Amino acid sequence: MLELIKPPQLHAGDKVAAITLSWGGAATFPDRYALGKKRLQESLGVQVVETRHALRDAAWIAANPKARADDLMEAFADPQVKGIFSIVGGEDSIRLLPHVDFGVIAQNPKIFMGMSDTTVTHFMCLKAGLSSFYGPSILADFDENVEPFSYMVDSVWKTLFSAETIGEIAPSEEWTGEYLEWAVPENAMMKRTRHKPLGYQLLQGRGVVKGQLMGGCIEVLDWLRGTPLWPEPTAWDGALLFLETSEENPTPQQFTRMLRPLAAMGVFHRVSGILLGRPMVDPDPALMTQYDVVLQAFVRDECGLPDLPIMTQMDFGHSAPQMVLPTGAMAEIDCERKAFSILESGVAAAPAP
Repeated sequence: MLELIKPPQLHAGDKVAAITLSWGGAATFPDRYALGKKRLQESLGVQVVETRHALRDAAWIAANPKARADDLMEAFADPQVKGIFSIVGGEDSIRLLPHVDFGVIAQNPKIFMGMSDTTVTHFMCLKAGLSSFYGPSILADFDENVEPFSYMVDSVWKTLFSAETIGEIAPSEEWTGEYLEWAVPENAMMKRTRHKPLGYQLLQGRGVVKGQLMGGCIEVLDWLRGTPLWPEPTAWDGALLFLETSEENPTPQQFTRMLRPLAAMGVFHRVSGILLGRPMVDPDPALMTQYDVVLQAFVRDECGLPDLPIMTQMDFGHSAPQMVLPTGAMAEIDCERKAFSILESGVAAAPAP
């Protein structure tokens, strides 16, 4: 079982650093970023400050991975910063790895939240012994067209601002996977099409299983294999593995190819269950469930694990809204009730400033 430090909880008025770890989206879409920052501050009551290079243009960001790593180290080391939120994902934060001081992260535990390519930074935190939070980014989620999903904001409040047990997390009552071009300013005032979700789907498994949450975006996990960030095999023992696919929507064949190395390393035979996020696709039922079909067939037939619990269509990943998943927190799949719960707090109690 992993022993991870829980960072101190956030309070209204705390200073949170907005950071660019991969793609320079804040400079590419400055108006959208400004709106996301405003909504984050208003909905959570925090002060948002940018790291030193967060607003540099995308070409400069791409050419300077060390500067991005320096921003991360400075944000962790700054005692005035109580949390670090990723502005947006991308595809190359793995380039920060040679420039990261894991001691800085370990000695300055604080909240880090992001998703997608930010999976890399979550595994940096994991290596440093710190629990982190797979959840919304500023540019994609707090900047949701018209208004953020209350489901997402409520999950952030409950997970990052309270030291109480998180408890059962119900499915969202609506969702969207529609993409409206960010470069068209008028789109910011056009609500994305909402749909009624399928709800959590239990593909196989019985009873109640528990385990520590571990995982991320499957494409990014594939990039981490063989690096110093990949955990020891025993780290997966009894874990609840959570996976999601990016907005690039890999084909079912590509998805299978990314599952196979995990199986070859014994991950599926070690974990106690699997959670799969809802994909960012058209609501056509065949597309919505294509990864469900592939995942179950793979686990059941290729891995020979017909009883390993698999719960899909979960509210995390690239569709909206999403819950916040604390890496390392003990969670539970109740197969009989088709329910998902996080059995502890995500953060440690801390007095308000």
